Amino acid sequence: MKITRIETDEALQQAFLIRLEVFVDEQKVPRDLEMDEFDASPQAAKHVLLEVDGVPAATGRFIEYKPDTAKMQRIAVRLPYRGKGVGRALMQALETWAKGEGFAYSLLDAQCQAEPFYRSLGYETVSPETFLDAGIPHVRMKKAL
Repeated sequence: MKITRIETDEALQQAFLIRLEVFVDEQKVPRDLEMDEFDASPQAAKHVLLEVDGVPAATGRFIEYKPDTAKMQRIAVRLPYRGKGVGRALMQALETWAKGEGFAYSLLDAQCQAEPFYRSLGYETVSPETFLDAGIPHVRMKKAL
């Protein structure tokens, strides 16, 4: 596995292709809800690309949510790479980067089907109930870095 901090538009486009495959094609999230202001450039958020044998396999990003809290977003692992430690490696890379940037906490809005995965990484559910984001049930989760 190779994990790269995205610094070029070309690498950012590879991340977008993964997100479109996972969120738009697979999960039927409307394309206009998938892209946002943090996708304007590689510097708008902290984006990561994970490759397996030279093939883009996963991506994610974080933004500043509060001065001490990074918000992990757009965590996407292509179907052939799920259940193989790719998501865990991706999250560890994002968390390490966020901690290095001075954040003490990581926050994310997890799809309910992924809640057990994030629990296995040390996240705790902090939302009192589920909520819908792009029509998909989510819970808010948090972890000390």
